[in-house]
Amino acid sequence: MWDNAAALNRVSDLLLTAALLLVLYGAVRYAIHQPVFALREIRVIGAPGLVTHEQVEAITKRDFRGTFFTVDIVRLRNSFETLPWVRTAEVRRQWPDRVDVVFEEHQPLARWGNDALVNRQGEVFRAVYYPELLKFSGPDGTSREVAVQFDAFRRAFSAIGREPVEVHLSQRRAWQVRLDNGTAVELGRDQLDARVARFLLVYPQTIAPLGRRADGVDMRYSNGFAVRVPGLAQVKEPGAAAVPAAPTKKPNA
Repeated sequence: MWDNAAALNRVSDLLLTAALLLVLYGAVRYAIHQPVFALREIRVIGAPGLVTHEQVEAITKRDFRGTFFTVDIVRLRNSFETLPWVRTAEVRRQWPDRVDVVFEEHQPLARWGNDALVNRQGEVFRAVYYPELLKFSGPDGTSREVAVQFDAFRRAFSAIGREPVEVHLSQRRAWQVRLDNGTAVELGRDQLDARVARFLLVYPQTIAPLGRRADGVDMRYSNGFAVRVPGLAQVKEPGAAAVPAAPTKKPNA
């Protein structure tokens, strides 16, 4: 090799290129850490409704470090997304000395269980408790399904002028809906759409004319339904056998 001029020239060129790259790397690294590129401002774009100035300031003091080139954008974004009301955070550099932050906040749809909330995308998060919200509950991982089903219930029950205020999915995947008049409608696991349709059909004819609130309506029977009304013994569906207000026989699921 030592007597091969062409090979020696190639090695020399490679070493020179490597040296130049190291010098360039060192120069760039030195330059991007200089105070002239220091960050001086972090700006929240738009007016956040639930994220507070104090929360932004606390994260800024902790994680807003480095220069325009060296600030850890991913770390900043992850830190902002730990805030209770932040669903997503977008963090962008703005030349020459600013970072912009755009928040997408959770829009609460309902309470979830006893200690959480669910947003309009069906995602569970934990934040300030809102007692006036709707109430959902169900097994872990079913919040999106419950939110979607709530929307279907809302559209369906609007036909009789009622609104669902609670939706519960049991561990056995049985549905219960509580309406804004306090009536709990048991729908079970099977034939959900058919049972809702039957409730909407019989409600104006049998339940609404009672003139008093029904504590519960059980639609899980194949040929009737049970109604729990204080002071009334039984309610009969047109064309079906009377069903006891407090049935002793377990209905269909």
